[in-house]
Amino acid sequence: MARLLNSLGTLGVGLAIAGGVVNSALFNVEGGHRAVIFDRFQGVKPEVAGEGTHFMIPWVQRPIIYDIRSKPRNVPVITGSKDMQNVNITLRVLYRPMAKELPKIYMSLGEDYDERVLPSITTEVLKGVVAQFDASELITQRSLVSHRVSEALVERAASFGLILDDISLTHLTFGKEFTEAVELKQVAQQEAERARFLVERAEQQKRAAVITAEGDAKGAKLLAEAFEKAGNGLIELRKLEAGEEIAQNLANSRNVAYLPPGQGVLMNMPGV
Repeated sequence: MARLLNSLGTLGVGLAIAGGVVNSALFNVEGGHRAVIFDRFQGVKPEVAGEGTHFMIPWVQRPIIYDIRSKPRNVPVITGSKDMQNVNITLRVLYRPMAKELPKIYMSLGEDYDERVLPSITTEVLKGVVAQFDASELITQRSLVSHRVSEALVERAASFGLILDDISLTHLTFGKEFTEAVELKQVAQQEAERARFLVERAEQQKRAAVITAEGDAKGAKLLAEAFEKAGNGLIELRKLEAGEEIAQNLANSRNVAYLPPGQGVLMNMPGV
């Protein structure tokens, strides 16, 4: 009986050891990940392990798991424009490693490849592209700047085994001196527009005054000619019109009840 128990104990220990060995010889690769195998004797193996469960030699090999899904990263850069203005740019990129290039990436860059590559190549590309534009052109031709940065950065990243799914300029500002100069220029333009408006308004008022004066002079001339041609007839007509207006006003006034006979409404006017 004791011998049987010893045999069972030995078998259990053996099974436990075997289970531990088998468990240590297996590793899992989750979805969206890939694995690179490092062998103590052969170095980094060229094969890339895909998703699923895989076998390895315990204590001889170990897996290095990489996430190959797109990840965002913001890279701020301070550089200079063509006209020597300081430019603060923040570039946002969506990046991921090429699965087949993972062994090379691990050997040359390690697991923190993004920290080693993205800041350096982004700074290099932005400095080269921004130096081709003046500060004003960076604002007015922003889409062209973004396109050139994207083309150059995609090509540069590919040489390190990286894929850039999206690149965008999220922040673009200039130095304090340039910003103040732009603000002063805008104020000057506004003042110039206001001064031009005032000059145009004064010119219009001057023209209106000239036209009014010319009209008054022409009216006086025509009136003088009419007096000259009509003689006293026109004056008598104006007197009759004035007398009619005065009579109408007196008739509507409550203070006048009686007008003596023989006294015309134009009795106080000269020549009546």
